[in-house]
Amino acid sequence: MTRKNRNRPEPTFYLLTLGCPKNTFDSEGISEMLLQANYNSTVDPRRADVLIVNTCGFLQAAKEESIGALQELAALKRKHQLLIAAGCMAQRFGSEVTQQVKGLDGLIGTRAWTDIVPFIQKLRAHKKPAPLYHLPEVGETPIETVALDRRQIEVGRASAYLKISDGCSAPCAFCTIPSFKGLNRSRPREHLLAEAQRLAAVGVQEIIIIAQDTTAYGRDWGEIDGLPSLLEQLVDSAPGIKWWRLMYAYPGHTSHKLIEVMATRPQIIPYLDLPLQHGHPETLKRMRRPHNIEKLLRWIEAYRTTLPDAVLRTTFIVGYPGESEAEFTGLLDFMAAVKFDRVGAFTFSPEPGTPAFDLPGQISEEIKQERYERLMALQQPISLERNQRLVGRRLDVLVEGAGDGVSIARSYRDAPEIDGYVVVEKELPVGAMRPVLITGAMAYDLVAIPADQPILVM
Repeated sequence: MTRKNRNRPEPTFYLLTLGCPKNTFDSEGISEMLLQANYNSTVDPRRADVLIVNTCGFLQAAKEESIGALQELAALKRKHQLLIAAGCMAQRFGSEVTQQVKGLDGLIGTRAWTDIVPFIQKLRAHKKPAPLYHLPEVGETPIETVALDRRQIEVGRASAYLKISDGCSAPCAFCTIPSFKGLNRSRPREHLLAEAQRLAAVGVQEIIIIAQDTTAYGRDWGEIDGLPSLLEQLVDSAPGIKWWRLMYAYPGHTSHKLIEVMATRPQIIPYLDLPLQHGHPETLKRMRRPHNIEKLLRWIEAYRTTLPDAVLRTTFIVGYPGESEAEFTGLLDFMAAVKFDRVGAFTFSPEPGTPAFDLPGQISEEIKQERYERLMALQQPISLERNQRLVGRRLDVLVEGAGDGVSIARSYRDAPEIDGYVVVEKELPVGAMRPVLITGAMAYDLVAIPADQPILVM
């Protein structure tokens, strides 16, 4: 027995991440903790001692995907393996998860991932029948304040996420996030600066700033407009980062100071994700969202005037309770007037526990889908027209893949996994940033050649 323990290989973990970039960031933290504890990572669940699914429970479809992934791993699980549900769905629907996933060993919540190593140790010593829970009450466990050294981010990786806060204090009537994430809690500046420096040191070229609401940074300690000064400090602290990309800006918190900082710091690319959710003031009121459309339009005009190459991305919900045909038409008119570069759309999903769940005027699924299709049909030619403006221009791109004589890359206009691509007609080094000449445009993607490549005239 002694010799067997002495020769036993280091334990191995498999980690599957579902949901949004905030989950990706948390999964990187989980990986780091396990790697520091001498676990090895594997992409093959059959070879793992510990199986972890970082779940998403924001919408019903995400919940079903998470349950399905856990059930699939549970069906393949061998006797020595542990199966853990982590993240949002585990926090929000813990008892439901244990009922639907037979063979689950433990659940660890959204604010507890820094305890993943001792939690696994508890599971090893645990005698069933019931799975162990580590689901802290909302607000009980403070946001992680450790400055992550990101050892699991490989040298030369092109992009990385930087989560500047967790939780959300916005009162949106359709959203469940505050119920399981708690109110907004900002990470200390010194930890964010140190983390940015480490990312730069391993060759990261693009840092994507994320949070439930990036523009709420510092509000939990009384700093009303803390994001602009944080951006200035981040850029100064890590001069090797070529692109800083800003996601998830709450429209009620955007400021002219933010525009000024973006204009004076060229490393902060002129890209902003501003999830508006709707464009009609009455619908926005029922959503408990900022609804002063005129003020919003003035801010957008200032953003685009100050930053002529600015990209504006947004998301909309269609079929919200009480959304009349006139309100939906108002949303379409708003989109036609603003001409967003990027638009994502969702049909309303009634989530239990939210004020919108049982609002009067629920919309049928057929009408929701019909409105979704009308919205996307309106946006597609707008996106094409915005892309066509780029034909003949030079842009820097980050190369994400290459093969069969072409490369797949992203320009500053494209956030990873949610926007389009630039298809470059040559194989370029993956992870490199290269200048290209845009030669063609589609609704969502661009076509290019390397900027130093001769143009053949037929």
